[in-house]
Amino acid sequence: MSDEEHQFESKADAGASKTFPQQAGTIRKNGYIVIKGRPCKVVEVSTSKTGKHGHAKCHFVAIDIFTGKKLEDIVPSSHNCDVPHVNRTDYQLIDISEDGFVSLLTDNGNTKDDLRLPTDESLLTQIKDGFAEGKDLVVSVMSAMGEEQINALKDIGPK
Repeated sequence: MSDEEHQFESKADAGASKTFPQQAGTIRKNGYIVIKGRPCKVVEVSTSKTGKHGHAKCHFVAIDIFTGKKLEDIVPSSHNCDVPHVNRTDYQLIDISEDGFVSLLTDNGNTKDDLRLPTDESLLTQIKDGFAEGKDLVVSVMSAMGEEQINALKDIGPK
C-alpha cells in the first residue's frame, strides 16, 4: 500500500467513557447524575405527572461532589441522563509538600503525587494536624469524569 509510517497515540485508560446513560425515571436519591457537565450526588427527586399528551418530568436537586454547589435539572422521565462513573479509593498519606500537594501510597506500593490538599477547611486542618502529630492517616479519594479530590480521612493509629 504505502511506505509511510503511522504513529498512533496510546491512552492510559482503556478508552472507557466517563459517563453512562440511564433513564431519568430510574435515578434515585443518593445516586449520581451529570448536571451542567458536573458530576453530582442526587439529594432530592420529585416526579410530576403527565399533562395531556405530555411526558412525566423528573426534577433533580443534586450537589456537585467536588465543589459542593447545589445544582438542579428537570428531565422527562423517559429520557436518558448521563451518570458519572464514580470511584472511591483509599490511600495512605506519606507526606505533605510545601506547595499543597500530598504524597500518597497506593495498594501496589507505588506513590501518587498529583493530588492537592482538599479545599474544605475542616478536612484540611484535620489532615495537617494529624500529619503533624505523626499519626498514620488514610485518605479517601473520590474520582469521577477525570477529576480527583480527597474527600474523607481515617486515622489508623500512631506510626
